[in-house]
Amino acid sequence: MELKVDRKYKKGTYTISNLFIDGDWVCNIIEDKDRGLHKGMSLAQIRSLKVKSKTAIPSGRYRVTMKVVSPKFSLKKYYMDFCKGRLPRVLAVPGFDGILFHAGDLKTDVATAGMSAGCLLTGLNTIKGALTKTKEMFEYVCKILMAADERGEEIWVTVGAPL
Repeated sequence: MELKVDRKYKKGTYTISNLFIDGDWVCNIIEDKDRGLHKGMSLAQIRSLKVKSKTAIPSGRYRVTMKVVSPKFSLKKYYMDFCKGRLPRVLAVPGFDGILFHAGDLKTDVATAGMSAGCLLTGLNTIKGALTKTKEMFEYVCKILMAADERGEEIWVTVGAPL
């Protein structure tokens, strides 16, 4: 399965993208600021440009796994009830750890870059600089990825321009 995060709107503190799964548009993604990082950069270059919890992951192609229980999100009842704490995890992102696809604020159902800390938040871009319907879109995306995982398919995501 191939996911594509097509970064469209790179604003001051946030980046909004379109998420495609096997070529079909699914929802929007909000991330932190795109600082021009890419997977081909050295770790030293990435670290010199990265601002902790305020930087989008480097563009590139990455494996996604559904097999890791998130230590942080497994503490939230919503995620345990929905996916047993197994959120889509992006693997081997240079200079970043624990990059997940997840919803934004579970009470307001809104996502902003300030909630991201490098992660890819799902939703619909109906508000400037934010996403709504984050839980609904997370569940939609997660169900597709869980089904692919159960079929034994590899899941890949290309973020920004592939290298």
